[in-house]
Amino acid sequence: MNALASAPRWSWLPPVGTWKYHALLLALGIGVLGPLGGVTASFMNFSLGFFIGGQVLAGILGSTVTYGYGPEGKHGANYMQTAAASVASLSAMGVMIQAMVWMGLPQPPVWQLVLFMLCTGMFAVGVGMLYTPLLVDRMQLTYPSGLAVANILRALPDPVLLKKSVARLGGGMAAGVAGGLGSAKIAALGTIELSTSTMGAGMLVGARIGIPAITSGLIFWALTPWFVSIGWLKEGEPFRKIAFLIALGMILGAALIDVALVLKAAAARLGEKKPADDTPEWKRVNTARLVAWVAFWGAGVVASSHFVLGQPVGFIALALFLVFVFALVNGISVGVCDQNPISSAFVVSVVLMAALGLKDPITGLFAGMILLIATNCAADMQQDRSTGWRLGTNRVHQFRYQVAGIAMGAVAAVVFAKLFMAAYPVLLLDQTVMKASEQPAQWSAAMTYKVVGVLRSLTDDQPYQRTAIWVGVAFGFVVQVLRLWLKALPSYQAFIARDRKGFVTGFVVDAFVLPTPYAFSFGGFVNLPTSLWFGAGGLLSSFLNTIAKPKAGEDGDLPSDMNTTSLVGGGLIAGDSLAALGLGIAGLLALA
Repeated sequence: MNALASAPRWSWLPPVGTWKYHALLLALGIGVLGPLGGVTASFMNFSLGFFIGGQVLAGILGSTVTYGYGPEGKHGANYMQTAAASVASLSAMGVMIQAMVWMGLPQPPVWQLVLFMLCTGMFAVGVGMLYTPLLVDRMQLTYPSGLAVANILRALPDPVLLKKSVARLGGGMAAGVAGGLGSAKIAALGTIELSTSTMGAGMLVGARIGIPAITSGLIFWALTPWFVSIGWLKEGEPFRKIAFLIALGMILGAALIDVALVLKAAAARLGEKKPADDTPEWKRVNTARLVAWVAFWGAGVVASSHFVLGQPVGFIALALFLVFVFALVNGISVGVCDQNPISSAFVVSVVLMAALGLKDPITGLFAGMILLIATNCAADMQQDRSTGWRLGTNRVHQFRYQVAGIAMGAVAAVVFAKLFMAAYPVLLLDQTVMKASEQPAQWSAAMTYKVVGVLRSLTDDQPYQRTAIWVGVAFGFVVQVLRLWLKALPSYQAFIARDRKGFVTGFVVDAFVLPTPYAFSFGGFVNLPTSLWFGAGGLLSSFLNTIAKPKAGEDGDLPSDMNTTSLVGGGLIAGDSLAALGLGIAGLLALA
């Protein structure tokens, strides 16, 4: 269908595809939805040390505008949420300025910080797009939040899909809002760390992913006394303080195998006659221009870091190299279990640089910021592309909207950080030197606390941290080799497809015996209750999908990935995001 011929339902809306159409979407994405998500993400990162991405919120709010375009409105809403989510996620990185204050480091002028964040963000979206064919098209990772957004954008502007899905999607959202508010306000729910968005993510991926998350969480929890006995943890420290290094290694070890196979296949195709390009128009991206984009903005990061901020080229270049590693590692983690360990990438990069002789904390901060910002923005890029993959949204247009969001986010990150620290002087106090009784209850700033703690350890090299990473790499590598070997056996494939006994055997192998390292790593990044909620969602989803088959014709008009558990799970994520938005605004108003 010709986009220009698509008449909107409401006469005041500009026709699809015109410059006025894109101007409207861009203005709403980076001028309204982006700052709304940005102030919420900033507040959450300053007060809690983590934040909920803006994709789901922006998707819901954006669909209310593009409803007037009918089913085609899903693409416009996707463009808006892409831009808005970029503003929000980059805004949350303002806590790095707080880290400078805590450490007594000189703050560069605002324009220098904005330039540095801009170059890093632009470099990151290019790297994220480079990995899209691998993670989204070839591996077809779930990206739970991306699937939730796709379900929302498909349903809300389309009366047919909305009628069939509203009860399940709406019910999930209502439960998500109730759970999000309840866990924040009801002590009992807070004690068990109820997370409806985590449970919703588990429902989207199923038991073969959820069970390994539970298993790894329990194993790491049980190993805590042993970690203490060998000096990898101090008494009373949470197991994930060391487990996240092993978990990152697991993903890297498995990714080494998968990437090697992709490169091998690509090399084998080099000698073949190039077939006609049958790639759909919406998928097409000029790879040469994309590589040039990455090279240009990578040079911009080096130039702004060295000539403007006075940082050594060597460590900045190393940070850029590590971006290619962690954009893949973190992208896989987000794709499998909706978990983006951005602070872990920061910690690992500083640990590696310390091993190479880095002693200067401000260099460690800026080099680590590159990893923090880039893994955040690149994973957002991949998640947005997964939404676009399900909707058939033009990737070039979506890339441009993301670029606009990064430009606004670079400014918003510095502005929101300055505003928050000026409005609430308690944010300027270094909590790493405070006693437990002196810690401010409202502003725990866990991400800043972790970053500053790592930077202050630069003068105290801890080789066991690198050992933990290599243990994870070895585990992930070996398990992935065994999984691929087993799945390549024709006899095994025939057995698991033959009858119920074969199905159960395949399930046990995938969930317990040789779980994918990508899922197994989840338990190392989070507290045990989070693993349990994620796994519970996976178990519930697989159970319901096994016993509750839809009646003939019941879901005939719904896409295959809009089944009941997918809609409810996506609703839980959306509802929890809405609750976080409400709590963030309420918290700001209460403190004003």
